[in-house]
Amino acid sequence: MTFSIIGRCESTNMFGVAISSSSISVTSRCPWVRSNIGAASTQNITDPSLGTLMLDYLEEGLSADEAINKIVKEKKNINFRQLILIDKQGKVASFSGSKILGINSVSKSDNCIAAGNMLKSTDVIDSMTNSFTENKNLNLSERLLISLKAGLLTGGEEGEVHSAGIKVIQNSSWPLVDLRVDWTDDNPIDQLYKIWKNYEPQMKDYQCRALNPDQAPSYGVPGDL
Repeated sequence: MTFSIIGRCESTNMFGVAISSSSISVTSRCPWVRSNIGAASTQNITDPSLGTLMLDYLEEGLSADEAINKIVKEKKNINFRQLILIDKQGKVASFSGSKILGINSVSKSDNCIAAGNMLKSTDVIDSMTNSFTENKNLNLSERLLISLKAGLLTGGEEGEVHSAGIKVIQNSSWPLVDLRVDWTDDNPIDQLYKIWKNYEPQMKDYQCRALNPDQAPSYGVPGDL
């Protein structure tokens, strides 16, 4: 049903999530990011409220492990859920309930964690964290998307995926990157990567327009005099 990876870049203070699923519009309910706090994904039979709750608990001062343990103790139907979380120190935590669908797995590495369910094999998730670790010199968005591609190339889900997305946040209250493919029959991860490569050279311009509009470059569109 879903495979995802969340990560942190130590040098830029960015947090992000890249995700793909056989379900429609996975990015609308599963990945969550918060500036200077962390990133989370809530998946399988998804309860979107758990994404914000994980980050709320981090903001209250709990560690990643403490935040997830608290949710597991408090929430009904938790055995249907798969949760992954990274905090501002790069520490990670996860929970996979007893009623998760199909082959499922979690893999952890430095400043990242990946998880999935209804997988072709557990190798899918290991390939994602391996890829993230091997590409330390790339920016966070690129690393996450290449890791997502690695998961697909290693087998991905048992069936075809139809949606994919990425969210990355830095020091603002809104995501620096928030891109998605909500439904396609033609490889949403490749389509998402193409969108990213179009967005990447414009990314800082959009941030500048929000923070310092008088210093922003021309919009370069018809009607901009």
